[in-house]
Amino acid sequence: MSETGAKARAQRPKSRHRHVGEHENHERWLLTYSDMITLLMALFMVLFSISSVNTSKFKYLQKSLREAFSPAHVLSGGSSILQSGSAATPTRSLVPATEGSAVHSITPTAPSTVAQMLAFKAALSAAQLEQESLLALARRINNYARAHGFANQVNAVVARRGLVITVLTDKLLFASGEASLQPAGLPLLDEIARLLNLDTERHPIVVEGYTDNVPIDTVEFPSNWELSTDRATTVVRYLIGRGVPEDRLSAAGYADQFPVASNATAAGRAKNRRVEIVLERINPDLAQTQP
Repeated sequence: MSETGAKARAQRPKSRHRHVGEHENHERWLLTYSDMITLLMALFMVLFSISSVNTSKFKYLQKSLREAFSPAHVLSGGSSILQSGSAATPTRSLVPATEGSAVHSITPTAPSTVAQMLAFKAALSAAQLEQESLLALARRINNYARAHGFANQVNAVVARRGLVITVLTDKLLFASGEASLQPAGLPLLDEIARLLNLDTERHPIVVEGYTDNVPIDTVEFPSNWELSTDRATTVVRYLIGRGVPEDRLSAAGYADQFPVASNATAAGRAKNRRVEIVLERINPDLAQTQP
């Protein structure tokens, strides 16, 4: 054997061993990828498990949309709408046929859903603007009352039904058992009439008369019903004389049916003898935060 062949055989195993040791695993990235996917799946499972739906807000949204798009508020499109499109491609209703039944599919007409959401957003915006307008009007009335010494007899608040201006009648609007306006209350009614005429939205105005539970029996007023109603109509006539449109006004008398204080005390009865001027809301109170 030649010296050259011996050297070649001696070096061959070493070369094979070096080749095996230098081999790289090109599939190790799969381990990292699978670990990442596992962690993401676990994360989404945790997020799903802790998520919850605000049931009250969802029910309120559902109620508002149902009222806004009920047949009473949506204009009829006529038979031409039903006849449009292909007769071979019937659509399915978004609303179940009967209450409690399940909806199996959703009509793929996206514009109707978008229109509903836009209408609901517009209703929210209108309600918010109306709320701000009523609050501003209430502040102006209360500021006037404080500036002219009527703070204890006049109070304007924004309630669920609208702006309520409460005026205690004693020594301001009416004398005891009478329905003729007193001179002391005329400047107040003038200011209220001026502010009502600034209302560009033309809210309906209801003037309500209330009494205490002390019976009255006179030729002019056989009971507190006649007294409370006559006082309300007297204020309505005065507001009309100061430019408030007649078609916005109405009057109601409630006698002693809705007291705001106890009739067992003189102070409580004085609070119950009142006139309330109410600007009724045009837009529903969607927030439902007022009493």
